[in-house]
Amino acid sequence: MFKEDSFDYQILSLTDKFFVDYPDPPYREIVRKNNRPYNCLLIQSHYEYFICIPYRSHINHKYAFKFKKSLRSQRTDSGLDYSKIVIIQKSEYIGTVNAVIDKDEFNETRDNIEYIKNDAQKYIDHYVDRLLGKSSKYDEKEFERIYRYSTLQYFHHELLESYKEAQLEF
Repeated sequence: MFKEDSFDYQILSLTDKFFVDYPDPPYREIVRKNNRPYNCLLIQSHYEYFICIPYRSHINHKYAFKFKKSLRSQRTDSGLDYSKIVIIQKSEYIGTVNAVIDKDEFNETRDNIEYIKNDAQKYIDHYVDRLLGKSSKYDEKEFERIYRYSTLQYFHHELLESYKEAQLEF
């Protein structure tokens, strides 16, 4: 079990093995880039998985950390897209070479890492709470609007198993 206050993070790419195991279809909402790496912020969560948040050039919703200081962000609303989070338990899905991203976006990620980690985990926690039938921050219509295109729908097993294991330890 990971300690919440000792998360680590890296900027890496997902491997070809990940995309072979999660093909389109049926995993349509997972971001794919033809002939380019899928760069993501990989965060060690306090559950038994890693959170992989993709860097995206264009984000048209508010469920993201949007960059403000890079030249690219001034033109395109670039950022880290929570709606396309991938949950990773297998190390074979994680590339071993640091990904190359815009220097200003790297610096903004580093400077805001605690906020990003907490915000992404909240996005996941609200989803898991709904799966577990707990009271939700969102009514049904709002929840559908927020999570309709979310990739979390593909990771119920990982999310629920990790939650159950965490509950057993407390």
